[in-house]
Amino acid sequence: MRRKVFLVGMVLLLGILAGGRSQAQQPSAPAGAGEKNAPPQNQKPPRLVVRTESVIVPVTVKDSSGRLVGDLQQAEFRVLCDGVEQRISSFSSDPVPLSAVVLVDNDLPDRAVGQVQKSLGAIAAGFGPADEVALVTYAQFPNTVADFSPNNDRLFTQLKRLELGSRTTQTIIDPTTIGPSINGKPVPTATGIPPHGSKRSVSTDALHDAIFAASEMLRARGRDRRKIVFLISDGTNSSHNVHSFEETLRALLAADVSVYSISITRSVPIGRSLLQKGASQLEKYATSTGGDTFFGAKQRDLERLYSDLTEQARNQYTLTFSPQDIHTDQDYHTIEVRVRRPGLHITARDGYYQSAVGAGR
Repeated sequence: MRRKVFLVGMVLLLGILAGGRSQAQQPSAPAGAGEKNAPPQNQKPPRLVVRTESVIVPVTVKDSSGRLVGDLQQAEFRVLCDGVEQRISSFSSDPVPLSAVVLVDNDLPDRAVGQVQKSLGAIAAGFGPADEVALVTYAQFPNTVADFSPNNDRLFTQLKRLELGSRTTQTIIDPTTIGPSINGKPVPTATGIPPHGSKRSVSTDALHDAIFAASEMLRARGRDRRKIVFLISDGTNSSHNVHSFEETLRALLAADVSVYSISITRSVPIGRSLLQKGASQLEKYATSTGGDTFFGAKQRDLERLYSDLTEQARNQYTLTFSPQDIHTDQDYHTIEVRVRRPGLHITARDGYYQSAVGAGR
């Protein structure tokens, strides 16, 4: 019996010793082997960044009588970019606060200066406490009279104190009456009749430069506001602008700015090519940016138009879309807005620049 117990104990002891040798002979894992496959403690998973570019399109809709139509729904609008229909990502018909540069021509014809001067105070009545307005005059160069402010009383005072200049005139001598001269000065003749001619106005208005400066002022204003140039002009434009029409239009579209023009010249006399060119530029700025052009020359008409202008700008529809399936090999893209309800007139910007989407905002 004692021998049997001894044998069992020996067997158990040999088993324990064999197990210890087996573990000792196994190769140890290299340092850091387990850490290589484990995820780092502080490293965050990579994020997928998707760039969304949105284009804002303010839209004015009028009926056949020229009255604003404000009861349209999103489903009644269609937006096409480069001829391809886009999905409208957001829609609003709510009134929008305005950021406006009131840009006043300071080189008007004598017959227009008085009417415009007396009407200027009425501009302030079209703006509310949520709006912000800057005041700029221009002739050869733009001049900032007042920077952006929501203070309507201050705007009224500044407008009432504004003194407008009139256009410079020069006498164009009739060549048939020119006598002898020395060093450019006429020499008296026996007849004693001085040379005579006709007086013509000489415009120094740099229209492109003035609108370009206004667009730069509006660039930094928020996208939650309607940004407009409130332009009062007879449409004349000199040939000495630093910026071209194309450069100025690009700046306007890049900053989401609409131009609303009040032209104080109802009709253009035949042969006045400078005025004809200027008037067409006023309208082209307006139509290309989704604004509008109004015509008036008398004080009472101007005062009414000031109110109509701000009401229209404030009560536009706002459509937003992210361009899809557009021509990627070009920078400028056309925009067309349609409504399904017949008999309505739609005004919206003509296009946008891809390189300008998201810039300066």
